[in-house]
Amino acid sequence: MKINVDGKPTLDIMELPDSCVIILSQGKAKVAELPAFAETRIFIHQGQVKRVKWDEGEEF
Repeated sequence: MKINVDGKPTLDIMELPDSCVIILSQGKAKVAELPAFAETRIFIHQGQVKRVKWDEGEEF
């Protein structure tokens, strides 16, 4: 993900994974690809994103 001179993020959706999440926290941006089958949790402490956790599974 690129930030232009105005401080605005610019995205090229052709460069992103098919399924992803964009997380913004404290002036930082991260792109994370989502697994096919999973529960996603975003952990926040004192208003800041601390970690992202996936509990992956498989359809039965």
